[in-house]
Amino acid sequence: MSADLHFLVYLLPGITFGFAAAVQPGPLALYLISQTLRTGLRKTMPAIFSPLVTDGPIAVLCLFILSKLPLNLIQYIQLAGGVFILYLAFRALVAWKNFSETVTIPGPSSRRTFFNAVVVNFLNPGPYLGWSLVIGPLFLKGWKINPVDGIVLLAGFYLTIIIVMAAMILLFHLARERGPRLQRALIGLSSIFLALFGIYQLVTGGLALWIR
Repeated sequence: MSADLHFLVYLLPGITFGFAAAVQPGPLALYLISQTLRTGLRKTMPAIFSPLVTDGPIAVLCLFILSKLPLNLIQYIQLAGGVFILYLAFRALVAWKNFSETVTIPGPSSRRTFFNAVVVNFLNPGPYLGWSLVIGPLFLKGWKINPVDGIVLLAGFYLTIIIVMAAMILLFHLARERGPRLQRALIGLSSIFLALFGIYQLVTGGLALWIR
């Protein structure tokens, strides 16, 4: 591969992992869907930038500290994330129960939605595992060869996440606009998915600790 195209060695993996991270039904994606259905496009869209806030500390933790801490740290983080996701599922359930076809249900502000998205991502084991097993090692490898390679990897990864999450929010916003009944049904469905994911996080995290 020519020197001019060498950056593709790190750009393409960044785009690939970013797309996978954004489209998989993880806690952050489900939260963004739930909030889009509750509050609409404008209040939810700023939350797509939450990974830019959370992943910096997560990267530092994974690359410099996580390897020196007990191996069950991820399981404890997962348990805490499960509890918080169940709380979000309860809030969505309340919104579904109190839904009115003639009255708009007040939702959290853009600032509050962004803050909740940051908390969800901090308590989601996905970024920790991703930085520990995939992005971190590849970033260090590229950085040692040429710092530009590491920067290209991160740029492809995070730009892809932001673009895909924005498209996802837009898609569910359009579904929300199709009518109050569909909106209420989708809010209820998002509550179920959030609850299932919260239970999954608690069960898998608890089993991992019990096996250890």
